[in-house]
Amino acid sequence: MLQSIIPLAVDALANAALIFFVAVGLTLVFSVLRILNVAHGSLYSIGAYVAASVGMWIIAAGLPAWLTFPALLLSAAFVALLFGPLIEKLLVRWTYDKSEAVQVLVTFALFLILEDLQRMVFGVQSVYQDTPMALLGITQLGGIVYLNYQLLLIAFAIIVLIALKVFIAYSRTGKLLAAVVEDREVSQAMGIDTGKMFVIAFTIGVFLAALGGALATPTSGVSPGLGAETMVLAFAVAAVGGLGQVEGAALASIIVAVAKVLAIYFAPALDAVAPYLVMLVVLIVRPYGLFGSGATRRI
Repeated sequence: MLQSIIPLAVDALANAALIFFVAVGLTLVFSVLRILNVAHGSLYSIGAYVAASVGMWIIAAGLPAWLTFPALLLSAAFVALLFGPLIEKLLVRWTYDKSEAVQVLVTFALFLILEDLQRMVFGVQSVYQDTPMALLGITQLGGIVYLNYQLLLIAFAIIVLIALKVFIAYSRTGKLLAAVVEDREVSQAMGIDTGKMFVIAFTIGVFLAALGGALATPTSGVSPGLGAETMVLAFAVAAVGGLGQVEGAALASIIVAVAKVLAIYFAPALDAVAPYLVMLVVLIVRPYGLFGSGATRRI
């Protein structure tokens, strides 16, 4: 029995780690900017494409294979610095005083643009670069084989969760972001540069999305359409955890990943719908998600 449960748990937690990166970026952007960024999934797939391309270049150039590890992080940082400030200042900022429908339409248009941009730059073929996973090898315990890369993903997700909490609670920028989340108008009245906070929050969100894509590349590769699939899954996780809740994103990622892995092992036909069945059940019981709460809406 234990030999069945442990591999399932490792698979579920590794999947949860990848889902967490993109979901927590989405929920962070929503909590600060109050915008549901439909293009978030495209930034995930761009991060995956860039990381895979850089990894293949490192191997083709004959450079040390261990460089593919820092390449994963640097690729995500590159995507965040390139797209984060640019998208926030040129496109998203324009929608802050517009209705939610306009915001969704604008970010959906951005999603379509980024999807076409990926096809133009990276082509339509699937890309797979598994050097980091191959370098870490496997661990065999009790006759069961575990991929060390999966264990690394789980540890890295925990580190990112703790780092985010410490950043928001103790750093000056984190406290300013928390103040903007609490009350945007009062923060402006107190002299906080909310425009700068928006850029920082959006760029961090882009980094987390791109990081999720980069870290997923060694296990699953990247192909056209990945952004849309990831976006829908991230929305489900954010809805289950409660929009704007970092802890909710972490717990919801585990719940959704467990449901998905159990479906793969015991009811493969339900694999694609399992996360959304979980979302449906949670929203029926708690309409604002596990950690969310109702708020007065100003009209």
